[in-house]
Amino acid sequence: MNLTDRQSQILKAIIDEFTATAEPVGSIILEKKYNLGISPATIRNEMMTLTKAGFLKQPHTSAGRTPTPMALKYYVRELIKEEELSVAEEVAVKEKVWDHRFQADKVLNSLTKALADKTKALAVACTSAGDLFHAGEAHILDNPEFYDIDVARAVLSLIDEFSRINSIFTKASGEEAIHILVGDDFDSDLFDALGMVFVDFASPKLSGSLGVIGPSRLSYQSIVPTVRYFGSLINQIAENW
Repeated sequence: MNLTDRQSQILKAIIDEFTATAEPVGSIILEKKYNLGISPATIRNEMMTLTKAGFLKQPHTSAGRTPTPMALKYYVRELIKEEELSVAEEVAVKEKVWDHRFQADKVLNSLTKALADKTKALAVACTSAGDLFHAGEAHILDNPEFYDIDVARAVLSLIDEFSRINSIFTKASGEEAIHILVGDDFDSDLFDALGMVFVDFASPKLSGSLGVIGPSRLSYQSIVPTVRYFGSLINQIAENW
């Protein structure tokens, strides 16, 4: 389905609101908060169309809607305005690793911690040598999607098993510069609310992936360019490995 400009505008507003609140979004809040220039009734009609097309879903206990994985991928691909890191922010990240740029394990350990701090998400990296790095586990528990102990345990168990996280990275790898996995891209119902953004890196001696894990409503407009920069920095440094 090709969305009209109005449908895209409504969908973007819904996802922006859902990202901020983690709550289903209704027509009244959209009309009051997002200056769409159309009535709540028209918004509701468009939301029904978007629901039938698979972009929105309606939780059983709510009159509002939440975005589907298809909607979130469309949002990242077509609707977001990326918030690039400033030059000062890029320099600050590079300074964290430059002194030990010849040591891959120290670089990846430092960058994983820096990525977690920057994105307020769980950051993870793994390499072709079988090394696994992670940081920011506490950020998972900041999100209501992971208040369910079974879901939180399942997510955190990923980073304790190299084979599982490496399998996710490997299956999703391809020619894209950045990879985004949401909800039904994973092989477990426990991960329905999960989102992941990652990049691949490679050098003659070592390859791997680095990214973040969080709720599907990640702040993609800032996380996507941040992960992309971290990936480009690793590829630059990896020439020394």
